[in-house]
Amino acid sequence: MATRNDELQKKEATAPEGVERTRRRNVFLPNTDIYEDTENIYLVADMPGVDANHVDITLEKNVLTITGTVEEASPVGHELVYREYPVGDYQRAFTISNEVDRNGIKAKVKDGVLELTLPKAETVKPRQITVQAG
Repeated sequence: MATRNDELQKKEATAPEGVERTRRRNVFLPNTDIYEDTENIYLVADMPGVDANHVDITLEKNVLTITGTVEEASPVGHELVYREYPVGDYQRAFTISNEVDRNGIKAKVKDGVLELTLPKAETVKPRQITVQAG
């Protein structure tokens, strides 16, 4: 568990070179865990406030881009006076190798956590080679 204060803060994302944002909002890098087994690579990104209707995932030229939009919510008839936690969108990009089967990528969002499953291509999966006697 992170104990340092700087590890618990949201990190501001920078726009990729040659990209201009169309919304004037904070954009944060979602904290992401990446792990794998023999069949898949898994990517888990924390994006509080994002639901399935407000997440966009694109794969273009070996770059997997995740964008999550957060809609500011405040109770009807009330005005925000003080906020301790900044609100903004999320964006992160990853370079994907040819080891990933691009047609089998799956994604789901639950409670602000995006889970991506990137299946490994058959050519890179380990396989057992049988040995015959004689």
